[in-house]
Amino acid sequence: MAIRITSNMMSSQSLRNLNSNRATLDKLSDQSSSGRKINKPSDDPVGTTYALRYRAELAANDQYLSNTDEAKSWLDYSDTVMGQAGDVMTRIKELAIQAGAGTTDIDGLKAIQSEVTELKNQLVNIGNSQLNGKYIFNGQELDQPPYQLSGTVTNYSDVVTDTGGVTYGISEGVSIDVNVTGNEFFGSKADTDNVFATLDRLNTALTNGDHEAITKEISNIESRKDKMVTSRAEIGAKTNRVDLINNRLDDRRLNVTTLQARVEDADITETLIKTTTAQTVYQAALQTSASVMQMSLVNFLK
Repeated sequence: MAIRITSNMMSSQSLRNLNSNRATLDKLSDQSSSGRKINKPSDDPVGTTYALRYRAELAANDQYLSNTDEAKSWLDYSDTVMGQAGDVMTRIKELAIQAGAGTTDIDGLKAIQSEVTELKNQLVNIGNSQLNGKYIFNGQELDQPPYQLSGTVTNYSDVVTDTGGVTYGISEGVSIDVNVTGNEFFGSKADTDNVFATLDRLNTALTNGDHEAITKEISNIESRKDKMVTSRAEIGAKTNRVDLINNRLDDRRLNVTTLQARVEDADITETLIKTTTAQTVYQAALQTSASVMQMSLVNFLK
């Protein structure tokens, strides 16, 4: 049975073909101008799913990188001030040995006492060290200086610092405490080698010219200094761990970015060639339709 081809059928089919060619050209033009294969979900539904997953992974990875940077800053600063405290302890030990030798006269002991007092003040300043306005030796009470005297606390040796940990999430399921409390580093009120209690006793012995009592405090100075070194070593170990995780996060960001690029980014050379071809096809379709269907709607589309 013969089928009669009407002008309306030819016109409709030509328009469908032209619209299809135009849609292909528009899609390729979008890819060329944006440099991306996926400009809307309908371009590639499966690819869109992967792209969103990669973007979420990159966002989380960037947050972990930010956390490792902050953790590293805290640890580096802690290491610096702990080193300063260690230097102060070394000087205090030298002075105690000198004063305890029994060869220093009263004036010499007064001079040593004056220096020990200044060194104690320096340790108080170190204990109140801040990083970006946060007191690093007061646990989670970051806005309160740990070493301050009040009506109930009249000696720095009686200070009780907050025991809370300052924790950073540095990777999926991995967190790290970056702080050391003041009582851990300088000693608690129950510790015989509490640095402030030791210096108070040393000052009293210097005032009394008691060489035996001065010598007795040397062991406490050494004990506290060893504990400070241990705390600083722990900070160093945590710093190394954060560095390793930071490097791993950098590698992960590169890998995920590469996968994302494979899904989202267009091959510009290939896309430009396809765009040129689609444009040629579209122009040829316009010309062909116009020649076949004279004085039709296609003439006006040109």
